[in-house]
Amino acid sequence: MNVHRVPPDALGVKRRSRYSEGVQTPRPRKKRATVHDVATHSGVSRGTVSRYMNGERYVSATAREAIEAAIREVGYVPNTAARNLVMQRSQSVGLIVHEPGSLFVEDPNIGEILLGANATLSAADHQMAVLVVDSDRDTDRVARYLSGGFVEGVVIVSARSQDPISDVIDRLELPAAYVGHPPDAPESASFVVIDNRSAAHAITRRLADTGRRRIGMIAAALDRDSGADRLAGFREALGDAFDPDLVERIPLYSYLSGREAAATLIERAPDLDGLFAASDAVAAGAMEALRAAGRRVPEDVGVVGFDDSAWARRTVPALSTVRQPARELGAAAAKLVLDKLIGDAAPSQLQLDCTVVWRDSA
Repeated sequence: MNVHRVPPDALGVKRRSRYSEGVQTPRPRKKRATVHDVATHSGVSRGTVSRYMNGERYVSATAREAIEAAIREVGYVPNTAARNLVMQRSQSVGLIVHEPGSLFVEDPNIGEILLGANATLSAADHQMAVLVVDSDRDTDRVARYLSGGFVEGVVIVSARSQDPISDVIDRLELPAAYVGHPPDAPESASFVVIDNRSAAHAITRRLADTGRRRIGMIAAALDRDSGADRLAGFREALGDAFDPDLVERIPLYSYLSGREAAATLIERAPDLDGLFAASDAVAAGAMEALRAAGRRVPEDVGVVGFDDSAWARRTVPALSTVRQPARELGAAAAKLVLDKLIGDAAPSQLQLDCTVVWRDSA
């Protein structure tokens, strides 16, 4: 038995299509205009078009006008990535931050350094790539990224001693500038620093001059130059009055670490009447622990910090501290990298001033 199927259209039934089911066929992507298209429409050779694109002088006025008209006509947009690959230029500078992700958000100084560096790079038509190193896996990833030629230079923040990223930078001969001066950084690098030691000495002496006799310190980040120098300045300022039992060491410049360290320090030394915290975030945490222990600031314990960040203005009472010019540090470090990229400048070290800002906490 033969069965003849009648087409649905013959029965007045419309065929279903993807459109009738509410599914639209995607439009084909418009093909990107190329240098070949510009050459065809302008009537000049591809070589002449390439010379024009590269900014070379040897292109006649007539050819230049024809090429520019063709570019408008075909909608040509230069492929900057491909061009930079050929020229071995990325117009990009990395900002490497050696901090946990939580501290990256918590520490206002990092944001200020980032903004300063970005403003300088942007003015020079360079892009900033932020690279956060929070683990050994991050170290390997960032090392591969740097080796891939994605950035022309780097600004390094919070580098620690025995830092493997510094070894990679040295091996690749990348133009680099450090915010701070780790002792084992590459000799070819430049540095933007503040005098952490003298600043810590100055604010400790100011605290001692208020009549405090049992002054302790929450010393943070002793694996980098900033933390080690602040502890050295504190020790020198107290001289014979320095008591190592009144120093509590913590790994990070963080609020939580400051709170926990202060609680430990108060329990060990109930007669503590002065406290130098290695950063404002640490000081804010310490003040919280002091309040929880029933100790008044500044009546019972005078507290000072370091940075003059937003933390210093959030505390009650307002925090006495050292102002370090974080945004200027970032801007200056980026400028040193650009100087190396543009003019092959020699390694240099730039020191910026910092000052004591005295408020009500001490």
